[in-house]
Amino acid sequence: SSGLMGTISGSGVANVVTTGQFTIPLMKRFGYRAEFAGGVEATSSMGGQIMPPVMGAVAFIMAETIGVAYVEVCLAAAIPAALYFFTAFFMVHLEAGRARLLGLPKEECPNPWAAVRRDWHLLLPLIVLVWLLFAGFTPLFSGTVGLALTAILIFASALALRLPGKGLRIAFWVALGLACSAFAQWGITVFFTLIAGLVIACLVIQGCRGTVKVAVEALAEGARHALPVGVACALVGVIIGSLTLTGAATSFANVIITLGRDSLFLSLVLTMLVCLMLGMGIPTIPNYIITSSLAAPALLELGVPLVVSHMFVFYFGIMADLTPPVALAAFAAAPIARASGLRIGVQAVRIAIAGFIVPYMAVYAPELMLQGDWTVLAVLYIVFKAVVAIILWGATSIGFLGMPLGWPARLLALVAASTLVAAQPLTDEIGLGMAAAFFAWVFLQSRRGGGMAAA
Repeated sequence: SSGLMGTISGSGVANVVTTGQFTIPLMKRFGYRAEFAGGVEATSSMGGQIMPPVMGAVAFIMAETIGVAYVEVCLAAAIPAALYFFTAFFMVHLEAGRARLLGLPKEECPNPWAAVRRDWHLLLPLIVLVWLLFAGFTPLFSGTVGLALTAILIFASALALRLPGKGLRIAFWVALGLACSAFAQWGITVFFTLIAGLVIACLVIQGCRGTVKVAVEALAEGARHALPVGVACALVGVIIGSLTLTGAATSFANVIITLGRDSLFLSLVLTMLVCLMLGMGIPTIPNYIITSSLAAPALLELGVPLVVSHMFVFYFGIMADLTPPVALAAFAAAPIARASGLRIGVQAVRIAIAGFIVPYMAVYAPELMLQGDWTVLAVLYIVFKAVVAIILWGATSIGFLGMPLGWPARLLALVAASTLVAAQPLTDEIGLGMAAAFFAWVFLQSRRGGGMAAA
């Protein structure tokens, strides 16, 4: 829920405050530590910013900035985002096993399909928005259509509930659908006309006026959320202009390029640190604009593919809100979790380890972002490596993999995972061999009752 909300909201910190009111107390209720629950919420909310198709609106900005199709940006972000959320799910699963936690009894679990059957129509605006973007329409046009459809469905749902009989409600929705189809002939004017008519009907029909009030409050809330982003975007121009006029951007790029001639890895580490500093406390869109303007050109000069270089700086700009000492997302979760913001930040970094490692893997193996001359087999192999590394990192971080793990086992898992990321000659073979040894060791110790692994 946090990831889905975060990808649309465009602000991971605001999303923590919104969805964290529900998720953090629920996790604490089932026995998760307060700082761990806060870390999961912060990680998931910030992960929404890197999850296609919206990516906190950065997908549109990135496509326009680097001159590639929106579809290509979404495809490049798809596998890393899936790995990021797989890591979060896996860490939560391991923590539950370590603490021996149990979920809801089956009879108390809500039925998700009942909610889908009841409110499936609320997904239509997002589906239409994504379809228009993939069809090549501009983000401004697609967003306007999606917003108009959202308003139509909100007001129409309120009116449909007041209609007597299922047949009459079906006829109402069919008529509304036919009216919306006139969009193909008359354009966006059709939607605005329908909205005006539905608003008037809601004001006239008793019991529907509350919907109009809620819609007005939502518009006001949206404006309030947009103001900080607008101010930050305005300041971005000043920052970029200052960096350009003073020559700081050029000097930084030269330092990275000079380092990169000797060690690409050192250049990536320096770029990561700068993006983490620049991204602290900045909303998603200006965050990307600043980091891409300063750091991405240097990576491009070093031979990193265009999309990968922009994704690299964007990822670490986003991770800044999870990284102590600033860690705004973690500190936003602190009062809800009633735990230290710094401790939540540490947990968030542990849970979001894929967000720090996958960008490096993508630089050394662009197939992870479907860049370069990739093949299906190459993509499957790099994804397999990433999944194995994530499992090893999870075991190292949580200290549990079906059974408690001691430091010898955790150290072996850490070295194996790090070797898989290195992407140097023979490192894959060494890493996979060590991973196989680790899994075999854990399996044998679990059969014997956990002697050495828990030592």
